[in-house]
Parts: sequence; C-alpha cells; structure tokens
Amino acid sequence: MEIKDLVPAEGSTKNRKRVGRGPASGHGKTAGRGMNGQLSRSGGGKRPGFEGGQTPLAMRLPKLPGFRNFNRVEYAAVNVSRLERKFEAGDVVDAESLKAKGIIKKLDTPVKVLAGGEITKPLTIKVDKISAAAVAKIEAAGGKVEQSC
Repeated sequence: MEIKDLVPAEGSTKNRKRVGRGPASGHGKTAGRGMNGQLSRSGGGKRPGFEGGQTPLAMRLPKLPGFRNFNRVEYAAVNVSRLERKFEAGDVVDAESLKAKGIIKKLDTPVKVLAGGEITKPLTIKVDKISAAAVAKIEAAGGKVEQSC
C-alpha cells in the first residue's frame, strides 16, 4: 500500500453545497434564501440580542449602583468569645495561632478582633486591628494588646 492508494471510508466525506450556480444545481437563482424579505438580502438578518423593536433585556436590567473602592481592606473578624473558647489562659493570639486553631482561613488576610461576647482568660493579642471595646474587655480580663499595625 502506498500514499496514493489511501482513500476516505465510503460515505465519510460529502461535497459542499454550491448555491447560486444555475437552475440545474437545484440551488440556483435565490440560492435557497426564498423570494423576498430581510433574510434574503445581502447583509440581512438581525443582530444578536435584537428583540423586534422592544427594549432588549440587556438594556432593561438595572446598572450596578455606587462604586467599589479598590483600596478597601477586608479584615477577618474574630470575636473575643471565640478567643475565650479556643485559647488557654496566657496564650499569645496572633495570625499563625488563629490559623492553627482554624479560626481564620488565610494568613495574608489581616485580622481584626471585635468585642462580641465575653472573655475571662488573660491573653496576649497581637493582631492587625482591634476595636476599642475589645481592648477594654481583654485588659479587664488581665490580658495585653499589642497591635502590629
């Protein structure tokens, strides 16, 4: 067998339809487009999203309000009640220890301690931000607050 002997399998190939090539072809004159109308014309048809003169869906939907501040810093919020449950008295609470205990997911997210709940254990807190009410609760329990930022 040689390259010149290779042929496609029977019925696997089909000649393309050549429209507009005379009446004998069966697709002459109007080339399968019918008689008149928008779709028979060169360049005819409607653009994508056209709804027959009705206001298109993309224009009927509302635009997003306001703007998004790209300088905004999202903090991982941690309440003092969570620290009370997860840490022992005298522990140091920082991003690494919070990640180890499963309280925060990522180390690159800044942490803010909030005053939700109560705390009775003295802890040393070393986080990015802390609310004033949380500072008061932690110091009342005998703990220390050292902000890194």
